[in-house]
Amino acid sequence: MTSTAADVLRLLRVRGETLAVAESLTGGLVAAAITAAPGSSKSFRGSVTAYATDLKHQLLGVDATLLDQRGAVDPQVAAQMADGVRKALGADWGISTTGVAGPEEQDGQPVGTVYVAVAGPSAADSGVSGGGKVASLRLNGARTEIRMESVRSVLALLLEELAGEQTGNERAQNTEQNGGT
Repeated sequence: MTSTAADVLRLLRVRGETLAVAESLTGGLVAAAITAAPGSSKSFRGSVTAYATDLKHQLLGVDATLLDQRGAVDPQVAAQMADGVRKALGADWGISTTGVAGPEEQDGQPVGTVYVAVAGPSAADSGVSGGGKVASLRLNGARTEIRMESVRSVLALLLEELAGEQTGNERAQNTEQNGGT
């Protein structure tokens, strides 16, 4: 996990961009994984652990009606958490985790139901299309295993988004250097 966090931070530094984290079921583990990597302070803005459902609305701007109708364990909630923390903490990228680590179901969702999300710079922010993605996970194992796999998954999703954009940018730069088409 630390190598994934280090890879994320390296790409963020290269791009001159920052990251913020919104966590629920992981309770600060994502932020801990990021800050365990040397040099994290250059790109990591901070985190919000919004464990209580009402805090997802109050601190992260998640739609209250959505929370009332679907509960906190929902892909749209994950997406809004990631975008909300990005805006609240003034970061280029936001990531989030929400789900059920157990031992009992929550909001009608079984243990192991997890949503992780990434929200990136919008076209208005950076002149490129923004990253935004939600992954739906069905995880097995005990509470600790579900939480740790959620951390790994959200960092991998962000790395995928950053690496995909980096590859696209490198291609664009190469086209320009070769006369463009």
